[in-house]
Amino acid sequence: MGSNYRTGDADTDASIEALVARVGRADDADVLAEMATSILRMGTEGLDRGELKLVNATLKEIRYAFGVFEPYHHVRKVSIFGSARTKRDDPAYQCAFDLGAALAAQEWMIMTGAGPGVMEAGIEGAGARNSFGINIVLPFEASAAPVILDDPKLINFKYFFTRKLTFMKESHAFALLPGGFGTMDESFELLTLMQTGKQPLAPVVLLDPPGETYWLRWLEFVRDELLDGGLVSPADLSLVKLTDSVDEAVAEICGFYRNYHSMRYVGTELVLRMQSTVSDDLLEELNDAFGDIVVSGRIERAQPTNAEIRDKDQLGMARLSMVFNNASFSRLRALIDTINRN
Repeated sequence: MGSNYRTGDADTDASIEALVARVGRADDADVLAEMATSILRMGTEGLDRGELKLVNATLKEIRYAFGVFEPYHHVRKVSIFGSARTKRDDPAYQCAFDLGAALAAQEWMIMTGAGPGVMEAGIEGAGARNSFGINIVLPFEASAAPVILDDPKLINFKYFFTRKLTFMKESHAFALLPGGFGTMDESFELLTLMQTGKQPLAPVVLLDPPGETYWLRWLEFVRDELLDGGLVSPADLSLVKLTDSVDEAVAEICGFYRNYHSMRYVGTELVLRMQSTVSDDLLEELNDAFGDIVVSGRIERAQPTNAEIRDKDQLGMARLSMVFNNASFSRLRALIDTINRN
């Protein structure tokens, strides 16, 4: 199996290896074997039925969600977060509707929680054809919003953590409208994951309806209590964009990918993929301005790595490579912004 992770029983390990071989994915056999090993070890380690059911439901939810999104990997997607309690005559509802429509016009797809309020508004604006519903099954909500109810891109989750994992994994941008505890939870978790490098960098827009101050006051709290208290750094505020304009929100989301495309770690190297290469002058500017986040060497132009070639991973893109310090993700966001401005 190419791994020391075993059940401890030779016959069982041989059966796992034979079963995985039947799947026919030789390049992934080690990972599949470890997954099967984990499941069988749980059967011998005294977990109660409730714990086994939790793991079972989690795997089934994740497997199903991966399958739903697989045909749409080539399409950029934005998650719209906000309150299920927002009424149709609320300005936030119109903002979510307009945002969904504007991004769909830019060939983006929309992801929302599939419920009423802001979530339904975003789907209505984009149209069900351009939307995913990432629904949480709750005892006090009968079902998803009618606009997405019978769509195959509706996914129903039992657990919040698998639902949030799906939002984070599949999204290329995030738009946050006013909401309650759930929206606050999603907002702070998203920023925590980006700040610590557990979530790929992406645009995060705080969208207030015109004349309202929900996110303005939230950002004031972050500055007054977290920044002034030394609990976050000034660079961390670059992870969000505050606006009360749908047009500015769309520009922020789309502009993040004007040149920048994606990133990948290959060994100790962080590889940034771009639509077009940077000029000599810009390369020098990047090294001068962001040398503090490079552990050794310089930021350099690069060719696709062997790992990327093996995976056929964005081989047509230009590249920059660096030995990143794996800590200054807010500064890395500023570097990406600089690439996009030039």
